[in-house]
Amino acid sequence: MLQGCLNGNRGRDSHPAVPLSPAELAADVARCAGLGVTAVHVHPRTAEGVESLGPGVVADALVAIRAAVPGLLVGVSTGAWIEPDPQARVAAVQSWTVLPDFASVNAHEPGAEAVARALHERGVMVEAGLWTVPAVEAYLGWRVPVGRVLVECMAPAPEDALAEAAAMLDALPPGGPAVLLHAEGAGVWAVLTEAVRRGLATRIGLEDTLRLPDGSPAPDNVALVAAAAALGAG
Repeated sequence: MLQGCLNGNRGRDSHPAVPLSPAELAADVARCAGLGVTAVHVHPRTAEGVESLGPGVVADALVAIRAAVPGLLVGVSTGAWIEPDPQARVAAVQSWTVLPDFASVNAHEPGAEAVARALHERGVMVEAGLWTVPAVEAYLGWRVPVGRVLVECMAPAPEDALAEAAAMLDALPPGGPAVLLHAEGAGVWAVLTEAVRRGLATRIGLEDTLRLPDGSPAPDNVALVAAAAALGAG
């Protein structure tokens, strides 16, 4: 599976092609889906461009994307930077009027298991975001069903990102949920290649990198997805 991560917490100050509005997200999804993306991960925004877990904001993004590409799986983030209060994150999930297909929960964040439980109770598949080996250990203590594990490598150097990937993958017991392996920053393409080698799902998009495999600036999400597909990720 190749997942498109189209905007993350980036704004136009990071890249002029970052999609923010529901219409921009929908247009980008439609272009990327034609290149092999089978799911997308997005961070819905208010009209002012601020990330939000509010029911109206989430609904607007999901409705627009599903109208553009019916049947495509759509997920959102529940990152603590969007709403720092764990109880407020749980309340936000409980207030959603339109549900994503999946949502990521970072295991190292306060209240992560409660947020995951709220998602599961609403019928939303949980993606457990694991950034470190201690986060893997925290996730293994959850008593909430998880549909997919995100092994997310944050080290700035490619060789360190690959070492992080190996350590976290080794810490996961066999027979668990499906794994999606990816990185952010300079390690993106090395880790994506490793995911392909291991036969794991992966993701690509302006959330994770602003550069193509050769180091040149990526013009948009479409160029990133096309490059990932050429490497065998699609």
